[in-house]
Amino acid sequence: MNIFTRSLTDNLASLVRQVDKNVADHKDEKLAGFVVLLTDDPDKAEAELKAFAKKHEIKNVPLTYFDGVAGPTSYKVAKEADVTVNLWVGKSSKANHAFKGDGLSEDAVAAIIADIPKVLK
Repeated sequence: MNIFTRSLTDNLASLVRQVDKNVADHKDEKLAGFVVLLTDDPDKAEAELKAFAKKHEIKNVPLTYFDGVAGPTSYKVAKEADVTVNLWVGKSSKANHAFKGDGLSEDAVAAIIADIPKVLK
């Protein structure tokens, strides 16, 4: 599972905490995920990600950044979305979610978490 974001919000924290817990709970099924902050200021992003991980006790999901708000072209990050989530197995996408503004609501987070069984081995 990959999560691309253009900002670190409380709703994102809720999602990442739940993904972090699921990764820990499903190690035997090889569930994995990572978060990428898309930014034009990598120096600032590194410090922000460290603080975010510490504040929200993220232990099982790596947090990193990509220099450029468009994101890596191979991942096809939605241009108009603030958060793009892709759940995949191998090279096959099993679920994709994109959210603009406040679209990453509690219900949206629940929908993403409900898709996790689609990628369990």
